[in-house]
Amino acid sequence: MIGEELHKARKAAGMTQEQLAFEAHVDRTYISMLENNKKSPTLDLLFRLCDALGTSPSRLVARVEKRRTSHA
Repeated sequence: MIGEELHKARKAAGMTQEQLAFEAHVDRTYISMLENNKKSPTLDLLFRLCDALGTSPSRLVARVEKRRTSHA
């Protein structure tokens, strides 16, 4: 579920996967895998992604938690 929220946050920030990857110091294909829920970010990477996106990790995780509880 974090992938969908990362995708939304990236789009809201007006960034491409390549731009986000550059800012977070990862490969663009890794961003794609994260957004497609093929991989999960480490805590360190989550902080780097959120810094690049201009949001807080707690806000992103709260959105994931809200989606998760609404589907339960």
